[in-house]
This record gives sequence, structure tokens and C-alpha cells, in this order.
Amino acid sequence: MEALIKPIFLWNALIGTLLPLIYIFTIIGLMNKLVEKGFPQDLSRKIIHIAAGSWIWVWPLLDPSDGWSYVFNISVAVLWSILFLQKGLKGNPDDVAVKTMTRTGDPKELLKGPLFFTLSMEFIGVFFYMNFIGVVTMGYLGWGDGLAPYVGKKYGKHRYKLIGREKSIEGSLTVFLAGLFGSIILYLLVFYSLPGLNELYIMAVLGIVATIVEALSPPDIDNLLIPLALIGLYSIF
Repeated sequence: MEALIKPIFLWNALIGTLLPLIYIFTIIGLMNKLVEKGFPQDLSRKIIHIAAGSWIWVWPLLDPSDGWSYVFNISVAVLWSILFLQKGLKGNPDDVAVKTMTRTGDPKELLKGPLFFTLSMEFIGVFFYMNFIGVVTMGYLGWGDGLAPYVGKKYGKHRYKLIGREKSIEGSLTVFLAGLFGSIILYLLVFYSLPGLNELYIMAVLGIVATIVEALSPPDIDNLLIPLALIGLYSIF
């Protein structure tokens, strides 16, 4: 038994940790270089947000046959949770993570949206590995919620208010459209096939919910509320 488990463990530890680590740090390093050359910091933050949420492309490369070591897929998310706590509390505005992942350059921002995002990644990676709702949730959380603030701020001309928060129709549409697109892309990367009509229908229904939740949620908390809402609704299906 040990002879069978050990290679699986080593494989999952290597693939689940090393590949996402190289992937994420490459994106962050690239964005940092671009920000130094004048690339918009807010757009850099959103690209990293999308890239991080797309880490699930490693899922099909793992071997779940031992029943547990697939959880190495959350290794990098756990690492970043620790780093966000450390960097957010340390308060160094010149840190690479602060420059590329915050709106205003305030290190304490890392303790809000970015930290909540990694916690959601960990939850999805453990409990919804290779699961349809896990893929769709990361599609809307990573792509839809990731792009919406940037589009709303830059192109949003039709404003509305909900619970005292000003939003834009353009930004809300981005949650739905970019999230649906991202869900389809991630579905293809994870399951190596395109979703069927029934799955597309469910994706669209979940997208409406994600759009509503994003519009109603307090700042940064949507990184927690969107996964809870989508998973909760899907359980009813």
C-alpha cells in the first residue's frame, strides 16, 4: 500500500505546488515589471486576480486516487494567505504584492479582498476539486468579479445605487459576461471539453446570482459572498 501511495503523494505534491507556484509568481513578476513601466496598477491587480482564480487548470494533472493528496492544489493559495497576513501587517508600501495587488498602495488592503480571495480558493480547492460548481464559482469570482470594478470605473456611465453603494450597469454586466466566459474557459481547461446546453443554462443562472450578490455586497466581502451564494444555490439544483 505504501508503495502505491508514496508516488501519488509525491506527484501531487510536485504538480499541485510547483506548477501553480511558477505560474502565479511569473504573472506577478510580469505585472510588477509592467507597473514599473507605467502599466495601470488597477488593471494589473485585476489580471493577477483572474490568473490566480484560474489556477484550477492544474486539477486534471493531479491523481486523486489516494483520496486526499489532491489538496496540494491549494498550497500556493495557503502560502499567499500567510504572505498577505504578513505583508498586510508589516505595512511596507514598496512591497511587490502591495504595488500589484492593492487599489491605493495601502498594505492593509491585502488583509481584505486579496486575503478573502485566497481563502475562497482554498475552500474550493479542498471541497470542490474537479467539481462543476467549483469551476463555475472560480469563473465568476476570478473573471467576472475580477474585471467588473475596472470596467465599471473606466467605462461605467450608467450609474445606480444599492444599499448606499454606487455601481454601474457596465460593471454589473461585466460580472455576468466575463464570469460566463471565464466559466466556459475554465470548464474547458479542467474537463477538456465544452459545457453542454444544460450546463450553460446552469452557468447563466448562477451568473445572474453572482451579479446580484456583487452588486449588493460590501466592499471586498464579495470574495466570500459570491462563492457562498453560488454553492448554496447549486446545492438546490
